[in-house]
Amino acid sequence: MEVVHTPVLLQECLSLLSPVGEPYEGDAFMVDSTLGEGGHSYNFLKSYPGLKIVGLDADPVIQSRARERLACYGDRMSFWSGWFDEFYMNYPHDMRKPNIILFDLGISVFHYERSGRGFSFRHDEKLDMRLNPSSLESAEDVVNCMDEKRLADMIYLYSDEKYSRRIASAITTARRSCRIASTKALADIVAGAVPPKYRHGAIHPATRTFQALRIYVNKELRRLPDALHAAFNTLLPQGKLGVITFHSLEDRIVKHYFRNLAKQCVCPPEQSVCSCGGTPCAVLLTRKGVEPTAEEVASNSPSRSARLRVVRKIRDAGAGHLAALEAV
Repeated sequence: MEVVHTPVLLQECLSLLSPVGEPYEGDAFMVDSTLGEGGHSYNFLKSYPGLKIVGLDADPVIQSRARERLACYGDRMSFWSGWFDEFYMNYPHDMRKPNIILFDLGISVFHYERSGRGFSFRHDEKLDMRLNPSSLESAEDVVNCMDEKRLADMIYLYSDEKYSRRIASAITTARRSCRIASTKALADIVAGAVPPKYRHGAIHPATRTFQALRIYVNKELRRLPDALHAAFNTLLPQGKLGVITFHSLEDRIVKHYFRNLAKQCVCPPEQSVCSCGGTPCAVLLTRKGVEPTAEEVASNSPSRSARLRVVRKIRDAGAGHLAALEAV
């Protein structure tokens, strides 16, 4: 099969999440929380013959591509269909606990180039953006039904778009004449709403609006805190959790959660008695986000904004760790 997506920070993942030595002893289990076309899983299985993996994905179309690609590994590879937060919060009782968990929070190039669901304004497609086609609300529903203030707030919150109010106003004006149903129609509306200098800047003026819509439609940031917390507590002691992020909003969530895991105490300052355990839950294996090399960026431009963070588990995290994350 033709592979569209190139896995980012691959060598760094293989090294930092390596299932070699104690406590693995040649028999490790990994959860690939964002399988996509299976690039990371393929290379982990190739590099570590004793490893077994279950791959999660909410999109049945891209998961079918991964199944085809990974068929050569037989029963060392298995699959689960659905959102990763739901998987970890209802972890299958008959599945062994993992030694390794990986999240790659980027959107596959396949979705931008081949899915036909309107993730990119480079193609004139139906305005959809749902990773799981069975989800109820599409990007078309949002831009045509959400009230102007809420639309402006959403665009600003999820993309830091400084012209969010002008863009929301232009969208609500345009939809009074006809329903906004295509990526080209939306991109043209956004371009017409911003100043000429911004319109002809380094990036397309609709880039941030499209990002915000995709995040909102798929509840990406809303799913992440619960997913991280449940995934960490699913890990076996001494297991490793790695997360690849692609923009500052999700990286901030991961960074704060990992730092809290490594703290001795996360109780509120005003609380007189510690209730979180008073000992670290994890060791930071990356003090700051690992960035791609210049060579990787040159050969795979989508990797340029990627950051990898990894922790090793000591003990389960408590409710205080999640509460501290929700305050971010």
